[in-house]
Amino acid sequence: MTITLDTITPRRVADSTVPAVVGAGQPVPLVTGERVGYANLDHAASAPSLARVREAVEEFLPYYASVHRGAGYCSKVSTAVYERAREAVARFVDARPADAVVFTRNTTDALNLLARSLPPRTSVVLFDTEHHAALLPWRGPNVRRIATPRTRLAAVSAVDSALADCPEGPRLVVVTGASNVTGEVLPVAEIAAVARRHGARVALDAAQLAPHRPVSLRELDVDYVALSGHKLYAPYGAGALVGRGDWLNGGVPYLAGGGATRAVVRRGDELGVAWNTGPQRHEAGSPNTVGAYALGVACATLSARWDDIRRHETELLDRLVTGLDGVPGLAQLRLFDTDADRVGTVAFTVDGFEPGWLAAVLSAEYGIGVRDGAFCAHVATARLVGVAGGSGTQAVRVSLGLGNTAEHVDRLVLALRQIVARGARADYVKRDGRWEPTADSRRLPDFLAALDVPAGG
Repeated sequence: MTITLDTITPRRVADSTVPAVVGAGQPVPLVTGERVGYANLDHAASAPSLARVREAVEEFLPYYASVHRGAGYCSKVSTAVYERAREAVARFVDARPADAVVFTRNTTDALNLLARSLPPRTSVVLFDTEHHAALLPWRGPNVRRIATPRTRLAAVSAVDSALADCPEGPRLVVVTGASNVTGEVLPVAEIAAVARRHGARVALDAAQLAPHRPVSLRELDVDYVALSGHKLYAPYGAGALVGRGDWLNGGVPYLAGGGATRAVVRRGDELGVAWNTGPQRHEAGSPNTVGAYALGVACATLSARWDDIRRHETELLDRLVTGLDGVPGLAQLRLFDTDADRVGTVAFTVDGFEPGWLAAVLSAEYGIGVRDGAFCAHVATARLVGVAGGSGTQAVRVSLGLGNTAEHVDRLVLALRQIVARGARADYVKRDGRWEPTADSRRLPDFLAALDVPAGG
């Protein structure tokens, strides 16, 4: 069937066999004056809320109150919600009985927390193509950022060699589960096996893997896993760091404040502080109970539907890769020379077209949301664009999720073919570093008025 804008309607929603998401089929305006169902192909940045997560949060909100030390009934409910969410996250990553689950803001927050908890003189080994959340937190002379080889086997060997060169003392390997640029799945279990031979621990950045595949601390034999709720269809501001408690208990509390302390006493002009152990040591202040609950519900919901989710995303990914292969001048980015297992993320360049301009046209004229730029993985993106034969340091990224349909994929492929063949229908200008239509008639939704000060207020 020929796909045209006439066939694209808000009624075409996601596969009903996978968990529903909020906003699937949301009508959005085009610069042409038409309205179409939004094709959200930017899940790797932030995923929409699961419908079940929104329902659960709305059920909980009337009971929301303080946690842990409140005597009232709603405080007891909120405390139960918070701690059971911790248990749900632990089950989701197949944590060991003694593992700690520390609630954080996101993966970046979780990995920075871990970096601050490392024993002195810890050697850290990681690839330089990691997302900045995993690339940047580590400090000191014993950090080894190694170039990612072009094969999975060579990647494992590179970690082996780097660990062999580390000085005596604690060692940590940091590795992503799936590249946020290419979607390729890294050989985590194989890297963990090498790390064990060198007495090293492994921290897994699962931000891009956990929304698509089961993650097991035990099966992968890793020591820590970090993940984000906003990638896991729970965009309520919570993430988690899960793993062995000894380094976390030995580290300086991530934040100094209430909840992290067992006791504070006055000693002359000084304060004596006894810090908590366990998750509370790093969860000072009133926690994001709503966010933790949303994350826990998302974990429970996804865990029950992995077979359906995997089938849905595999079908869409195959359709996407095949379609993109037929777009003239398009080059897909890959970490590895040979085909590797991947989640539903593909980055590419199109010869002769700036990525930011392409993304603007896809949005304004086709109702398609994609990502452009270097994806907070500048080293990786610049290198892969060069390997693909492109110029510059940026690309376009398409990332699939539960709200997507075959029509979304077909619309993207059709749009790219049309843009390559005839260009854009509107004129575009770059303002503040971003491309946008010269004359943009699209209005923002009326609900933004809730942020305005009422007249006379």
